[in-house]
Amino acid sequence: MKDNSNIEYGRNYPNMSAPNYLRLIAFILVIIGALNWGLIGINGFDLVSQLFGPMTALSRAIYTLVGISGIYLACTFKRSL
Repeated sequence: MKDNSNIEYGRNYPNMSAPNYLRLIAFILVIIGALNWGLIGINGFDLVSQLFGPMTALSRAIYTLVGISGIYLACTFKRSL
């Protein structure tokens, strides 16, 4: 087993495998989605809609990617325990 104790934070990302990159991207997208839903719940402000327009192709793609990321993380959650 490789000892990573003296590697600075973030320097081990180039050594990540493809599933780990996918998991990281999915995690970031889910965080973005959670923050957006939090803003909607607190004061009715939809950040994605404000940045990219209400239900434009780009905003729909973002919503779709956030949803797919959530499904991916839910399906892989048990394996990560």
